[in-house]
Amino acid sequence: MSKDYSDLHDPNAEYTMRELSAGTMGVTADRPAPRDLEITDVQTTMVDGNFPWTLVRVYTDAGVVGTGEAYWGAGVPELVERMKPFVVGENPLDIDRLFEHLVQKMSGEGSVEGVTVTAIAGIEIALHDLAGKVLDVPAYQLLGGKYRDDVRVYCDCHTEAEADPEACADEAERVVEELGYDALKFDLDVPSGLEKDRANRHLRPGEIRHKAEIVEQVTERVKDRADVAFDCHWTFSGGSAKRLADAIEEYDVWWLEDPVPPENLQVQEEVTKSTTTPIAVGENRYRVTEERRLIESQAVDIVAPDLPKVGGMRETRKIADVANQYYVPVAMHNVSSPVATMASAHVGAAIPNSLAVEYHSYELGWWSDLVEEDVIEGGSITVPEEPGLGVTLDMDAVEAHMVDGETLFDEA
Repeated sequence: MSKDYSDLHDPNAEYTMRELSAGTMGVTADRPAPRDLEITDVQTTMVDGNFPWTLVRVYTDAGVVGTGEAYWGAGVPELVERMKPFVVGENPLDIDRLFEHLVQKMSGEGSVEGVTVTAIAGIEIALHDLAGKVLDVPAYQLLGGKYRDDVRVYCDCHTEAEADPEACADEAERVVEELGYDALKFDLDVPSGLEKDRANRHLRPGEIRHKAEIVEQVTERVKDRADVAFDCHWTFSGGSAKRLADAIEEYDVWWLEDPVPPENLQVQEEVTKSTTTPIAVGENRYRVTEERRLIESQAVDIVAPDLPKVGGMRETRKIADVANQYYVPVAMHNVSSPVATMASAHVGAAIPNSLAVEYHSYELGWWSDLVEEDVIEGGSITVPEEPGLGVTLDMDAVEAHMVDGETLFDEA
């Protein structure tokens, strides 16, 4: 980076009463080896995948390195660099305190929601990988143990003719029969040719018929061989969303995802309660506080947090705990590299109400090359028993696929 973001000045972060560093909190007791280590550096490398993935590494004076991933987007590497001085010198095993420390130190820069939260999440995931390696346990063990050995994966499907119902059904057939998935998702915010005005969010009757035909052909083609969800990408008005959900009630829809924009919780609640079609929401909410509002108002049938976006592994675990009190399952949204995908799988193993984890890169031939281990096999992820996340970056593959102008972070 041309600018050193680690030396930006924020007077509030210097005198705030919510300073939670080890020194301020009086966390000074000696710890026996191997737990007596300190963070020495934090680095990032951005990989040019089907999304620009920001990989994060935390280094220690013991030579143990943790690898994580922040949700994709501009400004994330700069924010990670900005936070480096807040964690250097800290013991990486104090994951929860360091998470809250970063939230408080960055509160003036937007740690309630948005890209600052995702940058913190990248560090938090790396800390879980690091802590697991130090303590010689898999990451799921740090979250309370596991409910399952394998976590189900749903494949986000695409075709060049995404608006053609038959082409979608053909792709569903291929993904089930040739790739071995029994859980799929297709987009419904695709052009029908009947649109008049993109800005008003209104669906004309013909548009709803077109979307219902996609649902019908896909679900009828795969029948009981696969569960199928459909994504709207927060596109439609409340009224249109209600009519669409009503139109597909007769089909075997796993869930209808993000039918309305995320800002108005009351509209979301009205849509969800108006239909028997299951509604999934959550990828555009940050931290447990925002997800909690969705769950407690019963504005969602399935909650869908994105782990490296919502705040990391422990934050996703907290969301799942709230959801479990309302008997709501968790289907983790995921557009990540194998690193955060595996982090999601560890959480999926550790929570009772895990439904599935998304896979969004089946058309990217080198996705699995980024790590040395196999991640997805037969439509599921076997959660590793190796320490940490259980994946090892292939540094040659990472370097080969970096965004233009990026530099590779240091070896472990």
